[in-house]
Amino acid sequence: MELWVQKLLDWYDKNKRDLPWRKSRDPYAIWVSEIMLQQTRVEVVRDYYQIWLERFPDIRSLAAADQDVVLKTWEGLGYYSRARNLHKAARMIMAEWDGTFPSSYQQSISLPGIGPYTAGAIMSIAFGQPVPAVDGNVLRVMSRFFAWPEIEERNVQAKIRLMVAESFPPGREGEFTQALMELGALVCIPRHPDCSRCPLTDECQAFQQKRQSEWPVMKKKAPVKEIQRLVAVIKQGDLILMHRRPATGLLAGLWEFPGVEGRLKKELAARFEEEYKLKLKIGRHLIDARHVFTHIEWQMKVYEATLAKGEDLSRKLDLKWVSRDELEKLAIPTAFHQIKRAL
Repeated sequence: MELWVQKLLDWYDKNKRDLPWRKSRDPYAIWVSEIMLQQTRVEVVRDYYQIWLERFPDIRSLAAADQDVVLKTWEGLGYYSRARNLHKAARMIMAEWDGTFPSSYQQSISLPGIGPYTAGAIMSIAFGQPVPAVDGNVLRVMSRFFAWPEIEERNVQAKIRLMVAESFPPGREGEFTQALMELGALVCIPRHPDCSRCPLTDECQAFQQKRQSEWPVMKKKAPVKEIQRLVAVIKQGDLILMHRRPATGLLAGLWEFPGVEGRLKKELAARFEEEYKLKLKIGRHLIDARHVFTHIEWQMKVYEATLAKGEDLSRKLDLKWVSRDELEKLAIPTAFHQIKRAL
C-alpha cells in the first residue's frame, strides 16, 4: 500500500462522518444513497434516505410501487429524473436478475441513471471491487495532489481514473472510495481548501507549489437564463385545478399549478387559452415566486383565476380538480411549494 493511501485511510478512520448509508453494504441501499447525493447536500439526504428505505426497503418493493408514489416520496429532493430512473432500474433488475442487484460493473452501468461514477461506488463499497468512483470531489483532490489542473479535459479525467484504480488497497476498496470523497467534501473543498487539516500535504503538488486555491482550473459556467412565467391558481369552490407536466423534459410527469410564459397579467388569459384551450377569468395577484434550476430561473407571477362558464375538462387528461387533501398527495415539485403555502 502506498504511503499516501495509508495516510488517507488513517485520516478517514478518525474523521469520517456518521452517515446512515455507511452502516450498510447492501448494494440497494448504497445505490439509493449515491443517487440521492447527486447534486444534493448530505444534510438534506439523511432524512429522505431513511424515509425512502422505510417505504421501499428493497428492490422488489420499489419495482412494485406506482410511479406517482415514488415521485411523491422523492418530492423536495429535485432532479426528479433520478427517482424515475431508480424506479425503472428496479423493474429491470426484477425482470433480469430476479431482484438481486448485479455485481458486475458492466451490468450495473446498463441500468437507467447509473453512470461510471455510481457504478464504481456501488462496486467498490458494496462488493469490495477495485473499481474507481470519480466524482467532482475526487477529481478535485487528485487534480491538486498530482498537479493535473485541467480536470475538464477528458485525458486528465482518464489519468485520474487510472491512478485511482491502481491505488486501491486490498481489502479496503470501499473505505478508499469513501475516503477520497470525504476528503474532497470536508477538507479539499473548492476555492479555499483547509490544508491545515489535510493528511496529504507532504505529497500534494498543489500545496507544495502554493497553488491549491488556483487548481483545478474550471471553465466559467454559462449564466443562468431567467424565464418569466404567469401562473394561475384556478379554483372551483374548494377544488383547485392542477396540471400534469409532459412525460419528458423539465419536471416530467409532475403536477403543477398551470402556467404560461409571460410577464404581464393582461397576457395570462390569452396565452392560457392558446396553450390549454380553456378560457380564464383572472382574479387578484396572489404571490410572486422564483425557483432556480441548474441552467434556468423561473420568475413567476401568480394570480387567482376561475374557468369561464361552460368550459369542459372531460377530454383534458392532463388536468384535474383536486381537494386540499388530494393536493397534499400529489407529487408537486419544489418550484411550486411557495405557491402551495400561499393558498
